[in-house]
Amino acid sequence: MSNVIGCDIGTSGTKAIVVSESGKILSKVTIEYPMATPHPGWAEQDPDMWVEAAFEAIAGAVRKARVSGSDVKALGFSGQMHSSVFLDKAGRVLRPALLWCDTRTHAECAEITRKVGEAHLRQWVSNPALEGFTLPKILWVKKYEPKLYAKIAQVLMPKDYVRYKLTGVLGTEVSDAAGTLYFDVKKRRWSRELLGKLGISTLWFPQVVESQAVCGHLTPAAAKALGLKVGTPVVGGGADNTCGAVGNGIIKTGDVMASLGTSGVFFAHSDKVKVDPGLRVHSFCHSVPKKWYLMGVTLSAGMSLRWYRDTLGLSEKELGRKSGKDPYNILSAEASRVPAGSEGLLFMPYLMGERTPHKDANARGAFIGVSARHGRAHFARSVFEGITFGMRDSLEIFRELKVPIRRVVATGGGAVNPFWRQMQADIYGEEVVTVNSQEGPAYGAAILSMVGAKLYPSVEAACSKLIRVASRTSPHAKQAKLYDSWYAEFRKLYPELKNSFRTIQEKLG
Repeated sequence: MSNVIGCDIGTSGTKAIVVSESGKILSKVTIEYPMATPHPGWAEQDPDMWVEAAFEAIAGAVRKARVSGSDVKALGFSGQMHSSVFLDKAGRVLRPALLWCDTRTHAECAEITRKVGEAHLRQWVSNPALEGFTLPKILWVKKYEPKLYAKIAQVLMPKDYVRYKLTGVLGTEVSDAAGTLYFDVKKRRWSRELLGKLGISTLWFPQVVESQAVCGHLTPAAAKALGLKVGTPVVGGGADNTCGAVGNGIIKTGDVMASLGTSGVFFAHSDKVKVDPGLRVHSFCHSVPKKWYLMGVTLSAGMSLRWYRDTLGLSEKELGRKSGKDPYNILSAEASRVPAGSEGLLFMPYLMGERTPHKDANARGAFIGVSARHGRAHFARSVFEGITFGMRDSLEIFRELKVPIRRVVATGGGAVNPFWRQMQADIYGEEVVTVNSQEGPAYGAAILSMVGAKLYPSVEAACSKLIRVASRTSPHAKQAKLYDSWYAEFRKLYPELKNSFRTIQEKLG
């Protein structure tokens, strides 16, 4: 029997799954870990923590599936985008990785835009300079940690560092490279033009392959630790968003995905490079060869709901602990008792700043319209609605750019919860569907490894065989009209509070 492994290096944990050639998930193991926030707006993790978690998750999944190591034909990794791993000449980690949600690099983004120019950013890398991307993190280290900067020999993405520790081979692939801000998305190569403008050596960045290409083989030590065969192929894999798209069958024009994880992502497949003139949404390389996608990001989607659970929803969390019920299901049940619009209570989900459409690291969360009428259920529902309104901002840009929308495939926490699925359909005004697999990026990484192992001839062929629609949710006309009205009010809030957000951050220093 032929099996593969998909492993996702996430922000809150690493998940490994063993998948049969027919697409059946034989086992899954998740190892959670913390994120350090040493200063407001900062976010860091130790890259070796990811490696330890990956070894534990993969070995655990292999044992749990009770498969022979020789039956595993390939491994594929997905991982959080943009986060920086700095290595010295010996391949040792120089400092904790600056994560995708770290917003300390506001000044560095302004420096990039000033030196390179927005026109050249659009021409050379198809994206604006934003705090989450990798390039401004490099410049931050250069400015504040010059001795460490002088030791840099390689800069990798999280999943690529884990793969390096398993194979001894340095490499990356197009979808993760596209999120660095120093990759030519149109030509699928490092941007020599931009790096030259900033005086950064191209030697710091490894060879780039397509996502399904074999990028290394398991070393004897790694194979022994994982319970697998020496020399097992490891494919390039993909960024978490592209692997999530592959795992949900987003491989054709008209396919759009709404992913609600720690961050929220609206993802639209494209057969050619399409760049938003206002650079509000990103243009990146897909994990499907010679394909691209547009992406809008709500930085604090599931993060907002988790924050609410851990601060204002402690009683629901405790009830969940005692009853064995998911606290999020308890929160959604409470929220369902409140009418759409939360009776005028609006939530702005900008806990870590915002990317789409505001591109503002200073933006912060807020409850607006609080009155004596509002109770716990209102606050819970307003958080669900505020996150989903933030997601709709990206969808509206897609519509403005005339991106075809055949259906919206929901994945992540917003897919498994029926209450949130219906809310998405009503707020988006589109049919929302789910597919038969809800393992997201890990499943997409497994599909890429199937193609790398030649179990399927292409990503499209694998998805056609393995991905099926599991549910359909249509918008309710009355609710959709009501939400259109409340969304219009939501859109007015950020412009009104923008200057206050900036002043608050300036006072914090």
